[in-house]
Amino acid sequence: MTALNFSLLANDIKRWGRELGFQQVAIADVDLDAHADHLESWLEKNYHGDMQYMAQNRDKRRHPARLHPGTLRVICVRMDYATDTGNSLDPINDSGKAYVARYARGRDYHRLIRKRLQSLASKIEKATGAFGYRAFVDTAPVLERALAEKSGLGWIGKNTMLINKRVGSWFFLGELFTDLPLPVDQPATDHCGSCTACMDICPTNAFVGPNVLDATKCISYLTIELRSAIPENLRKPMGNRIFGCDDCQLVCPWNKFTEKTQEADFTPRHRLDDVELQELFAWTEQEFLDNTEGSPIRRIGYECWLRNIAVALGNARRTEKVVAALQRKVDHPSALVREHVQWALDQHRH
Repeated sequence: MTALNFSLLANDIKRWGRELGFQQVAIADVDLDAHADHLESWLEKNYHGDMQYMAQNRDKRRHPARLHPGTLRVICVRMDYATDTGNSLDPINDSGKAYVARYARGRDYHRLIRKRLQSLASKIEKATGAFGYRAFVDTAPVLERALAEKSGLGWIGKNTMLINKRVGSWFFLGELFTDLPLPVDQPATDHCGSCTACMDICPTNAFVGPNVLDATKCISYLTIELRSAIPENLRKPMGNRIFGCDDCQLVCPWNKFTEKTQEADFTPRHRLDDVELQELFAWTEQEFLDNTEGSPIRRIGYECWLRNIAVALGNARRTEKVVAALQRKVDHPSALVREHVQWALDQHRH
């Protein structure tokens, strides 16, 4: 192919991607040294906590071609997932209700986006013949936000999220590594300015500085990645957040441009956008497995599910129903659950 052919192909790829349901498609090169140095510094300070996978395969993170040989370019995509355009903190202040991060209220995004990326690769293959590629959706050692920033999909903000000045940050990312020498797009520039709203709102003060997150204090880490007891000093700040945390996105000024998703898979299931804590706490293990089938929530397991909700119930306004719900689990077989239930009951004795 000539250089002109690749330019035309790049335009076609972006059009095909939009037709497949991606809101934006952009192309990056694979020079990630600057971003990899930031990762190394973060790991040296042990900000990754128990996420040992972040410390593994560093060479592959830094050099995409070592993760998938022959990679010259990365086709980056984003897909909106917000099911409403409001960014109110009111649901977090309703202590009797459960707060589940917006991305996890519907079906798991991994399979959907990977399938669309495969469809995109098939379209490219029809135009070019056989070519080298591999699709990734947050399941391999990929510096996806760094690649997305290089491609122009947005910039990595002070809250470490990728932010797009046209739509904010409520979107998923995916990548198609390819050996096609496509023309690359211009990297995004930073538009956070002097704003520190995300850093100021963080309930656990997890931001060490702009774009530096101590994950061991982050509520998303505590409720999703951590499998042991939640540190006591961080339980009260968790409030009613039982799976993830959206505070730093809810206050981001750029999210006033949020666009509502058209993907039915992201519609909240089991009323996870508006449900009482004690109702979720009453789920049996089988109900948990049934209700979280095809959901990102399932990966934390039933034990951590109860652990998280117990903390939230301890932070809820005291009512007879709240206390009764906790008391029903006081002799739970899991020592982890029992510890957090007892802590929660102690909060209501003060």
